[in-house]
Amino acid sequence: MLQKIYSEAKKNERAVAGFLRELIAIKSLSSQEGNVIARVKQEMEKCKFDEITIDPMGNIIGRIGHGKHVIAFDAHVDTVDVGNPENWKVDPFKGDEKDGIIYGRGACDMKGALASIIYGGKIIKDLGLEDDYTLYVVGSVQEEDCDGLCWQYIIKEDKIRPEVVVITEPTNLAVYRGHRGRMEIEVRTKGISCHGSAPERGVNAVYKMAPIVQDIEKLNERLGGEPFLGKGTVTIAEFRSTSPSLCAVADSATIHLDRRLAATDTLESTVKEIQDLPSVKIAGAEVVVLDYAVPSWKGLTYPTQKYFPTWLLPENDPVLNTGVKAFEGLFGEKPVVSRWVFSTNGVAVMGMHGIKCIGFGPGNEIYAHMATEHILVEQLVKAAAWYAAFPKTYLNELK
Repeated sequence: MLQKIYSEAKKNERAVAGFLRELIAIKSLSSQEGNVIARVKQEMEKCKFDEITIDPMGNIIGRIGHGKHVIAFDAHVDTVDVGNPENWKVDPFKGDEKDGIIYGRGACDMKGALASIIYGGKIIKDLGLEDDYTLYVVGSVQEEDCDGLCWQYIIKEDKIRPEVVVITEPTNLAVYRGHRGRMEIEVRTKGISCHGSAPERGVNAVYKMAPIVQDIEKLNERLGGEPFLGKGTVTIAEFRSTSPSLCAVADSATIHLDRRLAATDTLESTVKEIQDLPSVKIAGAEVVVLDYAVPSWKGLTYPTQKYFPTWLLPENDPVLNTGVKAFEGLFGEKPVVSRWVFSTNGVAVMGMHGIKCIGFGPGNEIYAHMATEHILVEQLVKAAAWYAAFPKTYLNELK
C-alpha cells in the first residue's frame, strides 16, 4: 500500500507544484487571508473532499471520511510580509520554479505544506484509503500574528477535537515531537516629565529602565531547561518611551520581551522571575503579559492572552511511532526525530488542550521569514505521500 501511495504522489508532482506557485502569488498576511482561502476551497473541491467549511473565524476545514478516529492536518495560510524588497533576488509573489526548487514568500512557511496536505487528501480519495477515521485538512488563519489562536477557536467553538493533530510547519521531512512555548511580556516604568533644559526637576523613565535592560540580558544567561527542547530564553524585542516633546524628560518607558519557555516554565514562574529582578523592584516597574485581540479576515475578534505553553510528545508515544513507521515504509529509511526552534499552533492543540501533536512538513525552517525562502518540489511530493499514509498507519498502530 505505501509504495502505491508514493507512486501516486509522484504522479501528482506537477499539480502540487503548480498549486503551490498559485498560492504564493496570492498575498495573505495575517487577517488578510480571504483570497487564499477562496483558492484553497477551489482546490479542495477539485480534489473531491467530502465536505468543505469556512468557519466564522475564517479557517477552512476540509473533511474526508466520517469514521470514529478523528485526525487533523494543520497548515496556516497566512505569511509574514516581505520586509525590504531589495533583499529579494526573485519576485516574492511570483512562485518562481527553477531546477526543482520553488521560491517566494510562504514557499516553506508554510504554503508548501498546505499544498501537500490537500494533495495527501486527494491521494486518499483517489486510492480509496478511507477507513474508520475522519480526516480534517485545516487551512488556519492568523498564526503568524498569534500562533494557536485559530485552534483555540476550532476546538472551543467549532467543537472539533481530534485524537491527533499533525502540525505541518517545515521540518525538512523530519518527524518532530515538540517545541518550547513562548510569552509576550512588557515591562513598564513611569517617570516625571520636565523641560529638557533642567532634567534634574523630573524623573527620567528611561534611566529607570536602563538597569532593567541589563538585568534582562543577565537573566537570559542563567535560564535553564532540559536537553531535548533546550533552555528558556528572553530577549528585548522593542524599547519605547514617551515624553511631551523631544525637549522634555521621558515620562514613561516600555520594553517588549520575547520569552521562550522551557519545559518547566509556567506563566506564573516566568512573570515572577522578572518581578523579582532587583532593578524591577527598585524602579517599581509593572510587568504585564500582553493580550491579542485583532479581527480576522471575516471580522471576528477572538481575544487571548499571549501565553503559549510548551508541548512535548513522549518518545514512546504511538503517534510518534506512526510518523516514524509511515516514513520508513514509504522511503525505506529512518527519519530524523527532532523538535522546532520556533513556535507553532501546537501551543494550543497540545500545550493548552492536551491533544496529541506530531510535526512533519516539507521545507527547511531555516528559510522561514527570509528573503531566500524556497522549497524543494521533491519534498512536496514526499510530504503528500506521508500525509496520505498517516491515517491508516495510525489505525494500524492502535490495533
